[in-house]
Amino acid sequence: QVQLVESGGGLVQAGGSLRLSCVVSGRPFSYYNMGWFRQAPGKEREFVAEIAWFGDRTYYADSVKGRFTISRDNAKNIVYLQMNTLKPEDTAVYYCAAKFRTNLNFNSWGQGTQVTVSA
Repeated sequence: QVQLVESGGGLVQAGGSLRLSCVVSGRPFSYYNMGWFRQAPGKEREFVAEIAWFGDRTYYADSVKGRFTISRDNAKNIVYLQMNTLKPEDTAVYYCAAKFRTNLNFNSWGQGTQVTVSA
């Protein structure tokens, strides 16, 4: 298991930007694919983005494609989510997640960071 700690959430106006960070500890960071998920009030948690362990492949939900960018720094054990052109519907608690690179499902989660986008 790895430990994940998110930061960078906050309140921003529509059209603005935020960058979320997730510091990872406990196991070699490069063994893990990393992801971001979010959960809005009254809704189920949904996938946002994923980056492969080497950083050469990324995947995005259609709702954020072209606006959000996931990246990682394997030397610093950090994964980022750059969020641009934010919309009120992006308001949610954002969670960092990890899965061993041969696993199908994410099984390690951070505590979440709140992102609120005002109209």
